[in-house]
Amino acid sequence: MIQTVEAVFDGNTLRPAVPLNLEAGTRVRIIVESVVPEPSKKPRSFLETAKSLQLQGAPDWSTNLDHYLYGDEIQEND
Repeated sequence: MIQTVEAVFDGNTLRPAVPLNLEAGTRVRIIVESVVPEPSKKPRSFLETAKSLQLQGAPDWSTNLDHYLYGDEIQEND
């Protein structure tokens, strides 16, 4: 039977992250492979994401958003 589990080495023993499906006293062979943590990526902000999309739109898009989304009347500029 083969089980793949992650464990933490506390300096003396390996401590599995989950219970093992083994009876006490069972002899096992252990192959140790260090788990390299993924580098933490800083999440991109909304503005960084929007800028990267290079969206194109009408010059009055933000002023008349409801018109472009829902077909409402266009607001007149004062």
